[in-house]
Amino acid sequence: MAPEKKIERDEPAERVAALAGAIGRVVLGKDDVIRKVLVTLLARGHLLIEDIPGVGKTTLAQALAQSIRCSFRRVQFTSDLLPADILGVKVYEPGRSEFRFLPGPIFHSIVLADEINRTTPRTQSALLEAMSEAQVSIEGETHPLPRPFMVIATQNPLEHHGTYPLPDSQLDRFTMSVAMGYPGPEAEKRMLTRPGLPGSRSESAPSLTVMDAAEVIDLQERADAVKVTLEVADYLLEIVRRTREHKGLRLGASPRGALALRQVAKARALMEGRNFLLPDDVKAYAVETLAHRLTVAGAGPAEDKRRAAAESVREILESVPVPV
Repeated sequence: MAPEKKIERDEPAERVAALAGAIGRVVLGKDDVIRKVLVTLLARGHLLIEDIPGVGKTTLAQALAQSIRCSFRRVQFTSDLLPADILGVKVYEPGRSEFRFLPGPIFHSIVLADEINRTTPRTQSALLEAMSEAQVSIEGETHPLPRPFMVIATQNPLEHHGTYPLPDSQLDRFTMSVAMGYPGPEAEKRMLTRPGLPGSRSESAPSLTVMDAAEVIDLQERADAVKVTLEVADYLLEIVRRTREHKGLRLGASPRGALALRQVAKARALMEGRNFLLPDDVKAYAVETLAHRLTVAGAGPAEDKRRAAAESVREILESVPVPV
């Protein structure tokens, strides 16, 4: 194992804690969800939120964008949405006798893809290159996306009328999948007694901003530099391997899933004030990182399959020996 070296407390851990605190002033009672969002951000990843309407998904994305002083755009996904509505188009300017590219909403740092499963697979696929390579290709030209760049997508896990289930290739691009859930009684009481509405201008005060894009990129690079020992790498790979052999799963985690779990673990270690991985970093968010990538054997409702996939990952975590 790597020698235990703590990072100075005024470094990444405290900066991320300040970021979580700023978001927590708007998104009440969801400290664990906020932490998962920030882990995904530091891992250079994308987040899928599966939950019912009205629990604060949009507010969470807006608060994240403002707290890091980055541009934000919400896109409502509908059945008639086209790829060009997301990526942008080229328009001809007669006066200049040339085509000019008009960027779409994907050219923002934090993009909220609201109800992503309500649009067609063709439009869903427009996000694949952006989420994998932080760029888009339009008519033979490649356009880089801003840094940092993060897609936060939402879908209602209970509503299936007029929806298009996300294909495995799309799900595999999401670093983590989480649910927000209802707020606790005290948090909901605070919502009722404070002025304004969640996400309104009265709550979007400049005081939410605690860092800028350059600082986020610095934290991402520090997360990249977190050391992974061979013992922890073997532990992580054994977890992934067992998803491919589990009797209740028809399809296990891909190599992209293994890389995502490594990045999530690195981000978590950084937030804990360390420059090396521990097995606990791998275990902490393994369910959120792997379960949505797995295909459960047999038929049944989608929500039952999601629960079965998560339970399979928990079983694997219990069965894999932890390196010492």
